[in-house]
Amino acid sequence: EVQLVESGGGLVQPGGSLKLSCVGSGFRFSDYNVYWFRQTPGKGREWISGINLHGDVADYDESVRGRFITSRDNDKNTVYLQMNSLKTEDTGVYICATDGNLCTGLQCKQYRSWGQGTQVTVSS
Repeated sequence: EVQLVESGGGLVQPGGSLKLSCVGSGFRFSDYNVYWFRQTPGKGREWISGINLHGDVADYDESVRGRFITSRDNDKNTVYLQMNSLKTEDTGVYICATDGNLCTGLQCKQYRSWGQGTQVTVSS
């Protein structure tokens, strides 16, 4: 069974940092690109970042580019999202996904596997 489990969320002040993890199991992790999304009540689920299977190419939404860094350790079946200079608008549930379909670069129209998400709250 394919599983993705996120962790590392929490409450942080504006300007602070958090590092999220997404651990995959039940599939050959190193064969798949992995993606991060942010879900909020107002905007729904937004694509934030993607990283290729080798970990040498990553892409970011304009809202986080320059502040967030995505990396992966295939030996640990883990993708990381380092979030710096956090803003209140970064608040949301962060969800990782994999096994994308109909993709252009590191964004896809469909994703077959999703994690449950981890809550990030940026507030003073």
